[in-house]
Amino acid sequence: MSDSYIFGRNAVLEAIGAGRSIEKLYVLKGSRTGSMPAILNAAQKAGIQISETDRSRLDEMTSENHQGVIAAVSAASYAEVSDILKRAEEAGEPPFLLICESIQDPHNLGAMIRTAEACGVHGIVISKHHAVGLSDAVAKTAAGALEYMPVAKVSSIPKLIDQLKKEGIWTACADMDGDNIYRTDLTGPMALVIGGEHEGITRLVKEKCDFTVSIPMRGTVNSLNASVAAGVLMYEIARQRDLKKR
Repeated sequence: MSDSYIFGRNAVLEAIGAGRSIEKLYVLKGSRTGSMPAILNAAQKAGIQISETDRSRLDEMTSENHQGVIAAVSAASYAEVSDILKRAEEAGEPPFLLICESIQDPHNLGAMIRTAEACGVHGIVISKHHAVGLSDAVAKTAAGALEYMPVAKVSSIPKLIDQLKKEGIWTACADMDGDNIYRTDLTGPMALVIGGEHEGITRLVKEKCDFTVSIPMRGTVNSLNASVAAGVLMYEIARQRDLKKR
């Protein structure tokens, strides 16, 4: 496991109360004695994902006395979507966001963060559920870019897209059946949506997006790794934006 952990009942309860970014709470299955109900209640109120597991699994995660509860914490603090939009405004640029729907591989997310920082993305939004968070492995793959790239986490990507539309931001999702990215005008306020490694863009998210774009494939293999595809698409958007400035 590559996440950082807080373990022990008092330490975990304090971390939740302090608003620490917690990716997931691992608790001993069936444990409801002492302060455990208070921990579970606080976690639920904070919207933290709870996973009940057996003692051997908890013992594998740490050799310390975990008291039946371990919190996997983020390697960095999360931003708000409003922070990302403010960053674009302060730069005097139309917003450019990357939205990751259900990306589960930390190396993919880390690579996307690194590329996004390199090509001028103002911020990244990731799914709260069924997706990797800002773990140590993500931070390591991002190779320092996480220090400069705000990442927000939301519970609903469709609701996020509705919110961005109210802000005048267009959304384009990557899909094999989409329009050729090189023939699509993506120069305005834009959010690029990348689907999960296994199922791609979900139906509802695809329906919410204003554009569906694809990368022309000239070889026999008809798909790219999620982070590679995201990199190609982000740089095409960056290229179009640069041309418009001239």
